[in-house]
Amino acid sequence: MKKFLKKLMGDKHEREVKKLGPLVDEINENFRELEGLTDEELRAKTDEFRAYIAEQTQPFEDEIVEVRKVRADTVEIPARERLTAQIQKLQEERDEALHQALDDLLPEAFAVVKDGCRRLFGREVPVTGQMIKWEMIPYDVQLVGGIALHRGTAAEMQTGEGKTLTATLPLYLNALAGRGAHLVTVNTYLAQRDAEWMGALYKFLGLSIGVIDLHDPGTEARREAYAADITYGTNNEFGFDYLRDNMVHQLDRRVQRGHFYAIIDEVDSILVDEARTPLIISGPVSRDTHTVYKQYNPLVSALYKKQLTLASELMGKAEQALKEEGREWEAAEAMLAVRRGTPRNRRLLKLFADDPKVQSLVQKFEADLMREKRLHEVDENVLFAMDEKGHNVHLSDRGIEELSPGEPDAFVIPDLSEMIGQIQEDEGLTAEEKKEQIDALEQEFARKSERMHVIHQLLKAYALFQRDEQYIISDDGQVVIVDEFTGRQMSGRRWSDGLHQAVEAKEGVEVKGETQTLATVTIQNYFRLFDKLSGMTGTAETEENEFHQIYNLDVLVIPTNRPVVRDDRNDLIFRTKREKYNAILDEIERMNKLELPVLVGTTNVDVSETLARMLKRRGIRHNVLNAKQHAREADIIAAAGQPGAVTIATNMAGRGTDIKLGAGVTDARTVGWAKAKGLDLEDLPPLDPGRWADLATRPDDHLIDPGGLQILGSERHESRRIDRQLRGRAGRQGDPGSSQFFLSLEDDLMRLFGSERIANAMEKWGAEEGEVITHGLVTKSIERAQRRVEGNNFEARKRLLDYDDVMNQQREVIYDLRLFALDGGEDLRGELWEMVDTAVREVVDEFVDPEVRAESWDMAGLRRRLLMDFFILADALPEKEEDAFDFVDRDEVMEAVIPAARKQFERKLEDFGEYSERIQSWILLSVIDDKWKDHLYDLDSLKASISFRGWGQKDPLIEYKKEAYDMFVDLMTDIRKTLTSLFYRAQVGAPQPQPRQPQRLAYSGPAETDAASGVAAAASQRPRQDPRGARLDPVGVAASARTARPEEDSGGIASGAAAGMGGPDPASLQTNRGGSSSPQEPVTVPDEPGRNDPCPCGSGKKYKKCHGRAG
Repeated sequence: MKKFLKKLMGDKHEREVKKLGPLVDEINENFRELEGLTDEELRAKTDEFRAYIAEQTQPFEDEIVEVRKVRADTVEIPARERLTAQIQKLQEERDEALHQALDDLLPEAFAVVKDGCRRLFGREVPVTGQMIKWEMIPYDVQLVGGIALHRGTAAEMQTGEGKTLTATLPLYLNALAGRGAHLVTVNTYLAQRDAEWMGALYKFLGLSIGVIDLHDPGTEARREAYAADITYGTNNEFGFDYLRDNMVHQLDRRVQRGHFYAIIDEVDSILVDEARTPLIISGPVSRDTHTVYKQYNPLVSALYKKQLTLASELMGKAEQALKEEGREWEAAEAMLAVRRGTPRNRRLLKLFADDPKVQSLVQKFEADLMREKRLHEVDENVLFAMDEKGHNVHLSDRGIEELSPGEPDAFVIPDLSEMIGQIQEDEGLTAEEKKEQIDALEQEFARKSERMHVIHQLLKAYALFQRDEQYIISDDGQVVIVDEFTGRQMSGRRWSDGLHQAVEAKEGVEVKGETQTLATVTIQNYFRLFDKLSGMTGTAETEENEFHQIYNLDVLVIPTNRPVVRDDRNDLIFRTKREKYNAILDEIERMNKLELPVLVGTTNVDVSETLARMLKRRGIRHNVLNAKQHAREADIIAAAGQPGAVTIATNMAGRGTDIKLGAGVTDARTVGWAKAKGLDLEDLPPLDPGRWADLATRPDDHLIDPGGLQILGSERHESRRIDRQLRGRAGRQGDPGSSQFFLSLEDDLMRLFGSERIANAMEKWGAEEGEVITHGLVTKSIERAQRRVEGNNFEARKRLLDYDDVMNQQREVIYDLRLFALDGGEDLRGELWEMVDTAVREVVDEFVDPEVRAESWDMAGLRRRLLMDFFILADALPEKEEDAFDFVDRDEVMEAVIPAARKQFERKLEDFGEYSERIQSWILLSVIDDKWKDHLYDLDSLKASISFRGWGQKDPLIEYKKEAYDMFVDLMTDIRKTLTSLFYRAQVGAPQPQPRQPQRLAYSGPAETDAASGVAAAASQRPRQDPRGARLDPVGVAASARTARPEEDSGGIASGAAAGMGGPDPASLQTNRGGSSSPQEPVTVPDEPGRNDPCPCGSGKKYKKCHGRAG
């Protein structure tokens, strides 16, 4: 019934497209009316549209400016809050009017773009050094795609359907708002190519265009690229510029101008695949951490080799047991131990492939143990067990004994809280003895935790990460990550949490130091900043649920301009990889003799090189496109559609490439094949009518080889989207073609998720060695396995977002405060007073307890505290405890303190004179940056340990939210108090030159990379310098009372140096997913320990919690 209704009414996408029909007709009607205009008159339409938008929004803009002026002159906190709410309401009304104006203009604006394309037709356009003839006018389906993109939808458009041109329609329309329209791509080449190509159209219509990736970060050129009407760039650079903008210390160093509208090309790649790893800007930690990986590497390497030997012995026992009656369970136990310890063991995989009953036996044995909760017993037969699905490794007791013979407690971490409690309750110990024992316990905890972490990361490097699969070794001896979805090198990107150092130690290359997070944002939360977000890709429908849940993006499948005639065949299943590879080579050889182009898709570098070697032995000419040969990508792709071409490519050939067929590849046989599929010949590309004659004599031939590009997949990817992208290389714009996947039971996807059911099917159908199975049921079974993997990956991404959402709320508060500081002006004075007022009230509340009688309040202590911490002299409070002074309630105390604080606040601003605004800005920025850096460090530590709460039957996410909130409350309290102390103590002196000290920072996606930046670092006793004129002298009591400490470690943002005035320059740094824009500088490590380092006194505590404690 569902199929009948769908056929009768169409699916939801078809119905939605049908609704857009009248709007498409209106666009085309406007298009016809524009033909009589001159080029200048057409270009004048752009100014006409802008004038209309300004007319609809200007009244709101004017009122917002007036209310802001009033707020800037207002100091009372309740009044400021009311004015802020009024501004927000006006902004919402303005934005609503703006979007309505854009909707009103859509039919005529789209018509202008279409007519611009018509007028450019036949002209040559320079694109990346080549001249390309403009031969594009949007089809109706592209108009539909443009409407969908304007409305904030993820549009699925097949390969060759003209996504690049489609994007020009909504980009032009939304650029008219004057708030920036962004086109986000997956790599720099596509950003430059599309900007130069489509730039001819934008410039013809009077719009400016910029490409951010072509300019160094933080430069005027990049700022101008953002200021252009339309901006092209990569997702990484857009995200990193956002983080950089929130690290700068001068407003004119910011490059972005807001987040109004963005179209994401290959939206599933960026919002789904890239979303698993956040963008991170990091700096080095001051302590030496990288040598420990070298220290433990030989130990773990030996353990891994012993595991391989042990697995071989267990397989020998299993094979022997299988030959003897009654020993099946003994064999199953041995094989299960091998599978958990070395899941890629070739002898085990061959045994499973040869006899599916053996695999069923092991799975049944495993299910029994899991039901009885005895699975851990099997792991004691090996040194360590690994979980490939969960991407984790854990040591068995046998493995621990191997690593630390005679020391069973070497890897047992003490329960710190419980043992400290026992020490505290021991009445037989003096206070000094308790302190010594607690310090020793904390040091033992830190030492064991670090050792376990390093060994665990090294084990993962050996067991789960393979060279030429997850990474390659570059010519200069660097470990370079290979993107699992695109197969491209991710130069500069590093795995986090010490994993990259572990892989470097394993490979014997230089091990670089670990880093500390200074700024971070997930891809999800960055793109959710945009008022309106849309995207386009050839494969969006499979991720429809995630797009809706995470980004509130609906998916619309846009119909193709011509029917897709590609023949997508069922998968071929073999028992072993060897059989599969031989079958692929036979098929390549057969296609090659027919002079058909063949594209072979592989999942990693190793498989592509294996097939290349086998083809070379058969004497078949071919090209290889993978992470090692990426420099020849353009040339290889250009030749891939020629007759007889054989191209072996990793997933990097799946995006941003368009393989165009050479002469003679589209054969007349295609016509007969198309007839057999019931397609209208008028919908197919024009063919040579003289070649139709042989259809009558050889009618069955066309059903075998339809011509066009032939796609051969060497295995299924975890994601159905990657497979669909590979298929989509063939059959563009009605071209013929075919696709087929070759699989084996030894493939990772089959081995982990789907081999048992398929193995049983092969046994049931009597498939012998070397025989192949192809059936629709098998293909559907594999797709079910892929859905399970996709579901697991979605949950992982959602979990990451759940954690980052906690930080995101905190990040927005902090970044809003920074923006206040950068903006300066009278509004900053009001914001600063709000924070000072709150800080003073919080101190008063520490001394005024409503549960205690008023005469017991320590008013003299409050007076001393205000003077010591904030340099505030509250004369209305008693100087001595014996002085008679009666306060009835809290309000009376506040009336005695707040006016004094306010009076000194105003007098301080007068003392600052012409430097007042700069000093306020400097104080706020320096405090925020210093405290935020430490807060991120603490959040990283919390996140790393929070998973253990699950052992106590607590939800780690809920626990994380609770503790992160408490930490943020403490952070804001600390910021307010430190800011208040700095403000009241700051004095203006004569300017003096201050030396700049180099600091190395890094930008990262999954982890960190090295980069250079100069950062001013001031020692705690040196005067702070504003390079624009004022010298700031911290005055008052002892240095220990100065709660706002300058930068003391090499891993942070300068807080004691001139914030804004000479803090870190994030614009000059290297990004994690691209090259370096400046040479690296040496890291200068101050003599004084970092705030998060162990205190040199030997207590085992962090320096900031011990002798580095302020005040």
